[in-house]
Amino acid sequence: MNSGEQDEVAARVLAVDDDPDMCDYLETALSRHGFEVVACGRPARALELLDAESFDVLLTDLNMPGMSGNALCAEVLARGHQLPVVVLTAFGSQASAYAAIRAGAYDFLTKPIEAEALALVLRRAHERRRLQLQVAELERARAARSGFGRLLGESPAMQRLFGLLERVSATESSVLICGETGSGKELAARAVHEWGPRRDAAFVAINCAALPEGLLESELFGHLEGAFSGATRARAGLILEAHGGTLFLDEVGDMPLSLQARLLRVLQDGKVRPVGSDKERSVDVRLLAATHRDLEAAVEDGRFREDLYFRLNVIRVDLPPLRARGGDAVQLAEAFLAELCEERGRPPLHLAPDAARALLSYDWPGNVRELRNCVERAFALCAGEQIRKGDLPPKLAAIEETEEREVLHLTPFGNDPDLLPTLEELERRYAEHVMRVVGGNKTLAAKVLGLDRRTLYRKLERWRLAEPAADDDG
Repeated sequence: MNSGEQDEVAARVLAVDDDPDMCDYLETALSRHGFEVVACGRPARALELLDAESFDVLLTDLNMPGMSGNALCAEVLARGHQLPVVVLTAFGSQASAYAAIRAGAYDFLTKPIEAEALALVLRRAHERRRLQLQVAELERARAARSGFGRLLGESPAMQRLFGLLERVSATESSVLICGETGSGKELAARAVHEWGPRRDAAFVAINCAALPEGLLESELFGHLEGAFSGATRARAGLILEAHGGTLFLDEVGDMPLSLQARLLRVLQDGKVRPVGSDKERSVDVRLLAATHRDLEAAVEDGRFREDLYFRLNVIRVDLPPLRARGGDAVQLAEAFLAELCEERGRPPLHLAPDAARALLSYDWPGNVRELRNCVERAFALCAGEQIRKGDLPPKLAAIEETEEREVLHLTPFGNDPDLLPTLEELERRYAEHVMRVVGGNKTLAAKVLGLDRRTLYRKLERWRLAEPAADDDG
């Protein structure tokens, strides 16, 4: 076995055997196969070590004074230690093997056993544990998630997006991320990279709309020294910098046609040629691209190459605008406030109900980027413990109650007393609308309505707009 394989499978093994010579043998033999081995002679000491330290596999003798290997295995699992147990014995029998498996052991081996065979079993046990931990982590993230990477949102639109991004991340396919300016396209791209198989390699991003054609060509493909005026030294280029990792082309719809052809060649051949060079270099990148433009229309108009479009658009991801995300504006604003307070060492700030209603009433043409700017302004101007509507930019602070009612689709009541709703009915209709706007998030709904959560739960139960809350103790 080569050293690379040893490094790859290095695992921490706790070996338990009342025979000191066997402990010495296990330490020496398994260390040669890339394992870090801690040996002890008493099961009670093994339990102390498991409680105090982290191990990947437990290797134990079966017959030991005080506690058998099977009893140790059962106790380890009862204490919640999620690691595989391999049981060794000098007196192997089918009954003993069955007993070990019933106790929760991963495998049962009979002494004497060759070090190579034992190492193979331990590697498989370690791999099983690694996969179990990965699955558990994904399940925890999925169960508790109100975001994906740095993308946040509890609205149905964002929950669907997170599910798609999770599936996309596991692939190596090219992804085209579409959405309005400020909707979080680069955050989505970074999340795909960070959750994907290339997470440990480079993530290289460039905005294709921010550079003139000549400079963009040099930035992407690199150049040799003296390739053009001002090229005082050679540059590898961002495509080569992303080798083994991810290249993110933001606003790819603004890339000039001449560079589109060169990029297509790189994607087809897996080779890049720097400006001024006659030699090509192999490159392996995963390509993520984003645009706020309609690329299909650009293809029809001849402004974007159809063949490149198909290369980029293997998987398409559409980011919803903030105005289509219900109560996410309030959740995002609270998250931005928490970040700002932590960065500036300021006591926690929260949104007052009038500010939350104003955020929900606004259309957010600049999307999340505009929302963050609004929150930063309010943070700088706020003198109290809450962000009030007056702290928001003028276009939000000027929203009148009548405008809010229009946004909430509350129709005029008319002048017929017989048709006027009761306060109870009006309150019910308004609460129902707020619940719909915030995507059913009761915490956000309570904030917008100016109620504590338990009061809201009781009202929703009375109006039969929700199931009774588990923590509603009256």
